[in-house]
Amino acid sequence: MDQQIRFCRSADGTRIAYATVGSGPPLVKAANYLTHLEHDWNGPVWRPWLDSLAQHHTLVRYDERGCGLSDWDVSNLSLETWVQDLEAVVDALGLERFPLLGISQGASVSVAYAVKHPERVSHLILYGGYARGRYNRGLSEEEMLKAETMINAIRVGWGQENPAFRQLFTTMKMPGGTEAQKEWLNELARISATPANAAVMERAFYQIDAVDLARQVTTPTLVLHGRSDSGVPFEEGRLLAALIPEARFVPLDSPNHILTEQEPAWARFLAEVHAFLGVGEAHVPGPDSAHLFPELTPREREILGLIAQGASNQVIAEALVLTPKTVRNHVSHIYSKLAVTSRAQAIVLAREAGLGRTGGS
Repeated sequence: MDQQIRFCRSADGTRIAYATVGSGPPLVKAANYLTHLEHDWNGPVWRPWLDSLAQHHTLVRYDERGCGLSDWDVSNLSLETWVQDLEAVVDALGLERFPLLGISQGASVSVAYAVKHPERVSHLILYGGYARGRYNRGLSEEEMLKAETMINAIRVGWGQENPAFRQLFTTMKMPGGTEAQKEWLNELARISATPANAAVMERAFYQIDAVDLARQVTTPTLVLHGRSDSGVPFEEGRLLAALIPEARFVPLDSPNHILTEQEPAWARFLAEVHAFLGVGEAHVPGPDSAHLFPELTPREREILGLIAQGASNQVIAEALVLTPKTVRNHVSHIYSKLAVTSRAQAIVLAREAGLGRTGGS
């Protein structure tokens, strides 16, 4: 696949760079912190995301104002202007209705856009996001000092040849990444924005407050968050899902704010997103259920595989020589761990992950 890069102008005249790749119905990704359309496309961190998300869709993404290939000379950074930038990209492409993906602070932008344009957003997918920026989380004096220290480290240290200060950012975003991925993130921090811009953007993200907006979302919403996310606290993901009416929340077993293709949580993420969007078979590693669903016990994975084949509880009990009550208990635990509420949801999720097909259990 080859990406196509173009430009449009936001409401205040800021030039925004956007890219499209893939074919099929559109899937729009709101901008998140420090991207570079060209650098991301050729690197080991975001390229797996782009390839996978473009398998069934025309993926649309753009660089945030102040970084990447978008204009760097900007003065207005706020939730309102970020929504306007998203509007400009959508309008430039003439999109009428589409699923919207928001990652990190892009989740708040996506929520605001979905509330403003509910007729355009068919599905809302929020990963590693939050409704409350750091300054709106009731920080203690020590936590406030940590926040200010991060901003100062970005402003003072990111422009230096020594990557030590940028390594702080990399460690928080991808502690479980490979050395090649971490080195690439260090370079991304250096080339995607000036240290001054990066610091101003970081402070602007800390000031986000989308709590009231989240309560107004009417779009079907899927919220995913790493249990040990080192960039955005897990509790902020739980809160975001709780604020959005009828949102489904999926915990992922990962310490990474940016999921890596080599971790089991990545396969789970793709399976959940593809099932939510109702597209074809998820492009994930082979159907090794122990890696796809690490939160399940071996017996629960075995039962999930039979559920995916359409077996009833009675059939499962007979096949595994268990009592029907034991099977019901296992099924209840499976639903709880996978954050689903029905057998149909469990079947869709399992089949998207590769279970239930010949040789796939």
